[in-house]
Amino acid sequence: MVSIPDGFASERLCVVPRPEVAEALARPVTRRLVVTDAGMFPEARGHGRTREHGAREAIVMVCARGAGWVDVAGRRHAVGAGEAVVLPPEVPHRYGASATAPWTLWWCHLRGADVAELLAATGAGVDRPVIALNRPERVIGLMDAVVAALEAGATSARLLMASGAAWRMLAQIAADRLTPGADSPLERAIGHLEDNPARSVRVSEVAALVGVSTSHLGALFRQATGGGVLAFQTSLRMARARSLLDGTDLTVAQVAAAVGYDDALYFSRRFSQAHGLSPSAYRAHRKG
Repeated sequence: MVSIPDGFASERLCVVPRPEVAEALARPVTRRLVVTDAGMFPEARGHGRTREHGAREAIVMVCARGAGWVDVAGRRHAVGAGEAVVLPPEVPHRYGASATAPWTLWWCHLRGADVAELLAATGAGVDRPVIALNRPERVIGLMDAVVAALEAGATSARLLMASGAAWRMLAQIAADRLTPGADSPLERAIGHLEDNPARSVRVSEVAALVGVSTSHLGALFRQATGGGVLAFQTSLRMARARSLLDGTDLTVAQVAAAVGYDDALYFSRRFSQAHGLSPSAYRAHRKG
């Protein structure tokens, strides 16, 4: 492992020797994702890079504090605290810290067979290189784990640990894309359904409650959960039903009533459709 100075006090900067990168790309697991470079620059005044032909690796940067900018495809994008920059390989770019409020930047460079799919899952691209993070502290924590693994050396075990943390970091960014932000209509709608799992609701009622149209609310739920509003409520009811079947002696009819079904037979049919087992068979099945 080579640590090189870049002029920022208390920086952390790691570069994996390229022979070790080549070996990692030939091994199982790390051939899918390997971190080639990573670091953290605190209050990086004057920091900037220009790559006229892009980089061989994908680059992921997270602004923890302060601000900066990135130029891609002839357009400048502002970067603020809690935002990530995702740059695919070989895409020309420039970036730099704000002159008045220089960023504290976590970053890593990535190669491997899974990188393209992981980047695509984040929703980033040449037209949208900057992504707002709902949970930046989680992404930064995983970036820290990447850097800590590489600081301990370029052994195969440490490279594997860094790869795992980087995979989780990209997965977290992708999950943020599908997770409602604080006080968003989707978050408020989910909260309402979670608070009232046993009460029958109309989609129009929930939409009016959170201030969006019925069609827009349905689109938000499909993007975040893969199904509609009522499908999400059914999943909440089934989760509660499983908990009651596992943890109480309530009859199936009592469980049905507790999760909002007046008709125990209808509840049993819905439960069987969801789980492939009747409520009684589910309760009798050994778990763990």
